[in-house]
Amino acid sequence: MTSTQPAQANKEQKQNQDFSLVLGGPLFQLWLRSRLSDDAEGLLQRRIVVIALLTWLPLLLICAISGEALGGAVAIPFLLDAEVHVRLLLAIPVLVSAELLVHLRLRKVMQQFLDRGLIAEADLPHFHNAIDRAMRLRNSPRAELLLIGIVYAFGLLIWQQFVVLDTSTWYAHSGPDGLHFTPAGWWYVLVSLPVFQFLLLRWYFRIFIWARLLWQISRLPLQLLPTHTDHLGGLGFIAGTFYAFTPLATAHGAMLAAMLANRIFFDGAVLTDFKVEVLLMVVFMELLVLGPLLLFTPQLAQAKRDGNREYGALVMRHNREFDNKWLRDGTQDGVEMTGNSDMSSLVDLGSAYEVVRAMRTVPVTRDAILILAASTVAPLLPLLLTMMSAEDLLRKLAGMLF
Repeated sequence: MTSTQPAQANKEQKQNQDFSLVLGGPLFQLWLRSRLSDDAEGLLQRRIVVIALLTWLPLLLICAISGEALGGAVAIPFLLDAEVHVRLLLAIPVLVSAELLVHLRLRKVMQQFLDRGLIAEADLPHFHNAIDRAMRLRNSPRAELLLIGIVYAFGLLIWQQFVVLDTSTWYAHSGPDGLHFTPAGWWYVLVSLPVFQFLLLRWYFRIFIWARLLWQISRLPLQLLPTHTDHLGGLGFIAGTFYAFTPLATAHGAMLAAMLANRIFFDGAVLTDFKVEVLLMVVFMELLVLGPLLLFTPQLAQAKRDGNREYGALVMRHNREFDNKWLRDGTQDGVEMTGNSDMSSLVDLGSAYEVVRAMRTVPVTRDAILILAASTVAPLLPLLLTMMSAEDLLRKLAGMLF
């Protein structure tokens, strides 16, 4: 072994242990230089306050000066616009806070592949290269510049097409020739909304990096063990990674709830008009978070088939020998069976075979599906009060629980 090999091995081990989806990129470097973050995603409250001062406070001041904060000649004054407050004061802080949870939850995941012996020695260079490519993509200035370009090229168009209400608001007055942005509206579409859309797209980009990394690892011939008691061949740690992304589901649910609230309060819609939208949001979050985990299904299915065949043959040989020894040839007549090692091996091998038969081929549990769905739908629950009184709602909830 050359002198450079131990150094390379130490570098790769540190790379695995320090893997993070969030500690990198131009924005992260900006946070560091402006002392709004540290190298472990600290100073969270400081970042949230600064973003609120940049995106929300100017809107309040401009609307207060123009008289459109709580009244004026607009149908939707600033302080009554649920959508803007949820987007800037709830969704953005959740998107920023989620970075810390994702960092803490996922930083040791790559090391688990090695600690559990899932990567063969011959495939270690490919494994380390996959991690290296993921971290380079995470740190790419071009990627974040592209996201900014997408936000300013298409973000406003999408917002006008699908979100803007057809009435006079604090951000735009409706006229025969279209919308006319107010001073607050110009700040909103040039600063506040792009900041929100960039942070959201940046999360989609990170999930793309995560999915790409899992795809590259899933293409390696993993050393899965069908008898592992996690019933996933040793990949059970992957199934729990969805917890890191539950705040994103809550943020998406909150954004949808705020958009629906504006339509209910100002357009006369009712909550039941949006069943499809709610369902699509839940399905979107399930696919976004859990979809990458399904990349391991082909190898898990193959490992289960191989395990059933190999352990089935092993059990057959063992049990046939046991049958011949204890029941057929008569050589064990009078021998005490209790405590005999043959009995123990029979039970142990049978238990191992049951584990193989119970092995799952999909690293997604029912609890994961339900938790993600609940996290997405929870912000919508207050809108039930638009259909019934709080007393009726509590009575129905009590009836379901008790």
